[in-house]
This record gives sequence, structure tokens and C-alpha cells, in this order.
Amino acid sequence: MDNLPEKHSVIYSESTMPLLGIFNVKNITKVYRMGEVEVHALLGIDLELYEGELVVLLGASGSGKSTLLNILGGLDVPTSGEVFFRGHNLQNASDAELTRFRRNCVGFIFQFYNLIPSLTAKENVALVTEIARHPLRPEDALNLVGLKERLNHFPAQMSGGEQQRVAIARAIAKRPEVLLCDEPTGALDYQTGKLVLEALEQVNRELGTTTVVITHNAGIAAMADRVITMRSGQITNVKLNKEKLSPTQLEW
Repeated sequence: MDNLPEKHSVIYSESTMPLLGIFNVKNITKVYRMGEVEVHALLGIDLELYEGELVVLLGASGSGKSTLLNILGGLDVPTSGEVFFRGHNLQNASDAELTRFRRNCVGFIFQFYNLIPSLTAKENVALVTEIARHPLRPEDALNLVGLKERLNHFPAQMSGGEQQRVAIARAIAKRPEVLLCDEPTGALDYQTGKLVLEALEQVNRELGTTTVVITHNAGIAAMADRVITMRSGQITNVKLNKEKLSPTQLEW
């Protein structure tokens, strides 16, 4: 957003390395009303996300993971509580400011790729770079996820894993500060899913993009800096992985 403060709060990890807070979530709730029925999706969530970390948000279907992700990304708003991005309260943001926040600061990756079938991989990525402030070249974004040989292929000419990596390239091409991934391997087989996770890990490592991956698959958790477990709209556990596994070492 245009009026974000320059200074960030500094938090220290158990290893005394300073971590910059990027998201601060304070006691948020989310209630969906369907007629006379109320569904309590989030029940008092407190959460910090730090600069450059890779977080796995783990939980069964219906635990509130996607709702929390949508609120972080400015796609939804909490019923109560506050969400701060670099000290800026998103609740006070206008619709235009939230649009700029989503466009400039956040990259989204979903279970389904949402590519335009009539455009090549390069053209799908270029849709984002044409409106971004300081984008990567589409070729560079696709090269980063291992698709430099597929620039001119259409989605129908690519596997599911390749299409998902095009979606990752599209999300990172605008150089977002945060990458929010909702079940990015949910529609993929084991080996293809590993390739997608390798691409996400590489983006996090090489670009320093704060990355949140939500999944119900506990086997993915070992690649994260931190694992946040949710159940019934609440955070039930936060675990720091002192030694992370690479995606190639994961088993599930």
C-alpha cells in the first residue's frame, strides 16, 4: 500500500536472529450468516508472520485455514479483531487501498491453476507483469520455476504440475512481498506435487518472499520454518522446525 510505514517491528527467534514482522493478527473472528444459521469460521486468532519465512498452515478441511488466508490477502475481512500489514491496519483501508495491496503486495496460488487456455505460458505470466510496479520478466519468472523450455506452450500442452508452476510464476512475477498458497498440490500426484513444492521453496529462498502454504497434508510440514496447526477455527499449535527438509526429502 502506498502509505506503509518505513520502520518495522523487530522480533527475535530462539536463535537470536532478528525477524521482521510483516503480518500481525489480533484476536480476529469470522462469522458467516446463512439465513438464521451462524457459522463461526475463526474464533479469536492471534498470529505473527515474519519477513522471509516459509509457513505451513496445517489442518483438516473446515478448520478455518482458507478463511484466515483470505483475510490475510485482503480478499475477506474479519467480523472482529484487527489485521496489520507492516503496521498498517487493513480494516482502515479503503477499497482502492485494498485493491493496491492485493495487486502490489500479495501473490495468490490456488489448488486450480486458473490459466487462460488461449494464452501461452509466457502470455499468462505477462498479464500480471503489465500491471505490476517492478515486475520480473515473464521469461525470468518461468525460468525460476523450471519452465524456460515451455514459454510458448499453451496450458493444454502442459501437465498439471507444469500448469501449477506457470501459476506460481504468474504470482511471483509482480515481486509480491507475500505469497499465499491454498492447497497448491491438492490436485496433483505425489511426484508432481513435490516439483511444485520445490518451486515454492526456491522462490522463498531466492527471492525472500514470505510464503504461507495451507494444506491438510501433514507430510508437507517438515519443509517449513514454522508449522501452525488449526482446528475448529482456532490455532492449536505452533511448531518451529529447527531443521527443515527439502521437498525432495518429504514423504506422505
